[in-house]
Amino acid sequence: MKWVFWGSAAFLAYTYIGYAGWLWFRNRIRQRPVLASEHTPTISIVMVVRNEAAVLERKLNNLLELDYPQDLSEIVVVSDGSTDATNQILAYYSADHRVRVVLNPESRGKAASLNDAIATARGEVVMFTDARQKIEPPALRLLVRNFADPSVGCANGELMLGNPDSGEVVRGLGLYWRIEKYIREMESASGSVVGATGALYAVRRELLVPVPAGTILDDVYIPMHVVRQRHRVIFVPSARAWDIADQGSGLEFSRKVRTLSGNYQLVQLAPWLLSSSNPLRFEFISHKLVRLLAPFALAAAFVAPLALPQTIYRVAFLLQLGFYGLSVASMTKLAKGPLARVADAASTFVILNSAALVAFVKFVTGRRIAWVR
Repeated sequence: MKWVFWGSAAFLAYTYIGYAGWLWFRNRIRQRPVLASEHTPTISIVMVVRNEAAVLERKLNNLLELDYPQDLSEIVVVSDGSTDATNQILAYYSADHRVRVVLNPESRGKAASLNDAIATARGEVVMFTDARQKIEPPALRLLVRNFADPSVGCANGELMLGNPDSGEVVRGLGLYWRIEKYIREMESASGSVVGATGALYAVRRELLVPVPAGTILDDVYIPMHVVRQRHRVIFVPSARAWDIADQGSGLEFSRKVRTLSGNYQLVQLAPWLLSSSNPLRFEFISHKLVRLLAPFALAAAFVAPLALPQTIYRVAFLLQLGFYGLSVASMTKLAKGPLARVADAASTFVILNSAALVAFVKFVTGRRIAWVR
């Protein structure tokens, strides 16, 4: 049981600290700056929507107001079997010559509709976005200028959780997202990012590949194929999109389960990700896969001390019990004052690992993951 405890502890330490530490060290010995400069290729902004009438007008106005030459950009929107007012809104905006619309009468899934959008797009660079987030006006230009560097195949922006007026949320899920972005920054500075921000990323058109039907994480599948073709995927924190920080615990949990399930699916769809043909094999495993096993290591580290009589293991058990108690205090709104921030972090940690466990169950039972906005 000592081996179980210390092995689990070492695994968790690498998962949450070790990989970030390795990236920090790599950045100290190897930097790969991007040779960005003013660059204005033709752009196709691609978006797949399904029943997004509540936010679609705001999003289309946002895209039409981006700071980029109008004669060099177009917006391609595919409606994936929408049954609300989405198609009527698209019909109205299609009067603008910059907006091109594809209406699929039946839902075929986001991946299939993305392929329709890519086939329709005419730009040298294709930018992908979602309906919910608001993109800052200079973001597109800030992304595209990186394509002046021929080694860059994909550039993705930063997703901010919060409000542009009041700033980014730093508690709970916001804290987790800030840590995730720090890892992406370090990956990008000395190599390539494992995946992209689905709300805002751009790819050279010639590097795009068809997305298999049913793909959950197109924003990882597409960038990893860019890397496979020996081009970089970089993170551009100055290009920003904003999203609501808290949209309800149920919806956020469903999104996280969907994302983590997508990591399992990626290995099925693209087994080459675990082979030497993946230039980011180590990073992919460290960033995406080891987190899937963290719930099992947490369970082992929690149970193992119960079979060990030494004081150190009893203390370890009590510390873990206290940590999980803080997460319960946060979920039940009992944590107040300075302790609330620690409790929020504990709660987020528990929720994310619970989502990883649910994702594992869905994967092994073959349950289908539905559209999640």
